[in-house]
Amino acid sequence: AEPEYSARFTVPVLWDKKKNTIVSNESSEIIRMLNTAFDEIIEPEYRGINFYPDELKERIDDINSWIYDTVNNGVYKSGFATAQSAYEQNCRALFESLERIEGILASNEFLLGSRLTEADLRLFTTIVRFDPVYHGHFKCNIKQIATDYPNILRWTREIYQLPGIKETVNMEHIKKHYYMSHTQINPTQVVPLNNGPDLDNPVVKPTARPY
Repeated sequence: AEPEYSARFTVPVLWDKKKNTIVSNESSEIIRMLNTAFDEIIEPEYRGINFYPDELKERIDDINSWIYDTVNNGVYKSGFATAQSAYEQNCRALFESLERIEGILASNEFLLGSRLTEADLRLFTTIVRFDPVYHGHFKCNIKQIATDYPNILRWTREIYQLPGIKETVNMEHIKKHYYMSHTQINPTQVVPLNNGPDLDNPVVKPTARPY
């Protein structure tokens, strides 16, 4: 890390407290590091859990590729578009991919079957924000998760209800970050009330231990 750095910064950041420096600020790298690097210090029951197993790496990389381009990054490409044509192109591509995901989850518990993988975790962070943030703030408003994608909604609830996931989702913080920091999009900084669909109910139990 550069002590005198004062330009734009991004999150997430993985920080080394001993060396006082940034390890990485690239989310795709951080999620791989968190997958196995800290097994020695976590509770024994969670050690050895691998969300990027060797036998699924190729399929995970493939699905990550188009989901990142059109969904994870697609909401930003739509929301920050400064031309109508760019907005429409990226917004339509986003919803084409959501339809594709809805189809996958019509027959699969998770994106790659009955096992929770890195691909699910990467997508979850976008979907959990979709209705309360991206639908309005980024104009991704052709459809909503709550009313138009029952399989994605079931999948979102199932992941949200897994041990330790709910505690990482602070919707008030999420909404305030987006609606109050992007003043070029929302100059009034007014934050909407809606928090998206109820993810606590109904209860969705995994068919088996998903990891």
